[in-house]
Parts: sequence; C-alpha cells; structure tokens
Amino acid sequence: MLNSIINKYLKNILYIVALLIFTNNKVTSQEQLKTGSKAPEIKAIDHDNNTFVLREKLKEGPVVLLFYRGEWCKYCNLYMHDLADSLSFVTDMGANVVAITPESNEYIDITIEKSKATFSIIYDEEHKIMDDYKVTWHVSKFANFFYKLSGKNLNKANNNSDRALPVPATYIIDKDGTIKGGYFNENYTKRMPVSEIIKVLKTI
Repeated sequence: MLNSIINKYLKNILYIVALLIFTNNKVTSQEQLKTGSKAPEIKAIDHDNNTFVLREKLKEGPVVLLFYRGEWCKYCNLYMHDLADSLSFVTDMGANVVAITPESNEYIDITIEKSKATFSIIYDEEHKIMDDYKVTWHVSKFANFFYKLSGKNLNKANNNSDRALPVPATYIIDKDGTIKGGYFNENYTKRMPVSEIIKVLKTI
C-alpha cells in the first residue's frame, strides 16, 4: 500500500516537472521558409572532410536538406535510420541528401553508428546554417538542467554555450535553388515521411 502511494506521488511529481519543461521550452521567432523562395546558400565542410557548396551540389540534382538535433535524440536517430534505409529511392531520382546538425563531429560519429547514415552530415558550428534557415531555437535553462540530469549535455555535444537546437525541418531544393517543398514542425517527434519527400521530388 505504501509503495503504491509513493509511486503515485512520484508519477505526479514527474508529470509536473515534464509540464514545466514543456511550458518553459517553446520554440519562438522561427518560421518555415516558403515554397517557391530561394534557399540560403551553404558552404561548409562535412563529416567526411568534403567541401559542401549548395549551388555546386545542385548542379548534380535536387538536394534534400534536413536538420536534426543530436545523437541523444531517439526520434532523430529513427528518422535518420529510416532515411538511410530508403536512400536509394531518393538517389534514384537524382537527388542528394545532406543533414545539418549542431552536434560536433565526435558526436556525429555516434549518430552514424546508431542510424547507419551514409549521406553527407555537416556540423553547423555556431549554428550559422540553422540561423539562415530560421530553425534555431534555444533550450531554456530550466529544461537544460533536466537534460543534464538525464545525461544529455547539449553545450558539450555542440561545443558552444547557448543551448541551441534546430527545429527538425526538411527542405527539398530544386536545381535552380528554389524550395519546392518542405516540412517544419516544432514538435520534434514529428518528421517529414520519406514518401512525402519522394512525392515532392516527382514534381521536379
């Protein structure tokens, strides 16, 4: 009986903590880039030490650009795995995939190990690409405290001090640099299905 009361009490405490984290950790001041607009240029070094220049890569075909939070995010790993598993369906349509993340290269290694991703992944140092694509948001200090308690040190993983994460958005960019479709959802558990990516690619 006593254990039942304690368990119920602990569940209520955890619910209140989760509620506080949610209400103090909302994404603000970000918005989805419009279909038909020009995608911001990207020039960076990817995880394999290759230079990635968006306008040059687009000469090969459309680019599927996605943002993910980190190896510690199970939803990111599941999505990256799903995309890696279906990659041939994307590449058969002449498209390339590139992922942008705030996590540094040593943590990208872990993401690759977990997701089996074989496409290009770019460490967005100081979240410049994320800023250009308007997906940057900052975890509240309150939520970050509980992330740390659960073993997730965002600043260490990202090699910065501002608790920045991306909205896990996806954009499909045509060869002329035009955004042909995308997905932007502040709910980090939701992602653009691969079937929807293929559907957009078929319109290009």
